Amino acid sequence: MELTLQLKRLGKKKVKQVPFKLEETPKNLEELLVACVKNQVEDFNKKRLEVNVIGFLSPTEIQEQAQNGKIGFGELANKDLANMQKAIDNVLLAFKDGLFVVFIDDEEITDLKAPLQLTSESVIAFIRLTFLVGTYW
Repeated sequence: MELTLQLKRLGKKKVKQVPFKLEETPKNLEELLVACVKNQVEDFNKKRLEVNVIGFLSPTEIQEQAQNGKIGFGELANKDLANMQKAIDNVLLAFKDGLFVVFIDDEEITDLKAPLQLTSESVIAFIRLTFLVGTYW
């Protein structure tokens, strides 16, 4: 199943659209979060294990990276692999603690065990919340 994920941080205007593939349709929000984390951890770990053979950038790559505001060779200083179970535990705890909210087709999902009706046209939005800290005078 192919879905579109929207990643957003409150206070930021940019919404990142991420195409996302799942092997099977999740039945509830918990299964969706676990599937997303597994996919991202596998991608993260795969990048850590890849060997960059080409030591230069083409003019096209320089131009593309310049549009993003940073030009680099893609070398990773941190080669540590992510722990799958810790990542799953973290996302579930973060959801329970209210660090992010999930909307599916403009409807907020608040229960991890609530059944989901996902289609290939479903738009899933993850919104990371920012907590304000300070004193009021």
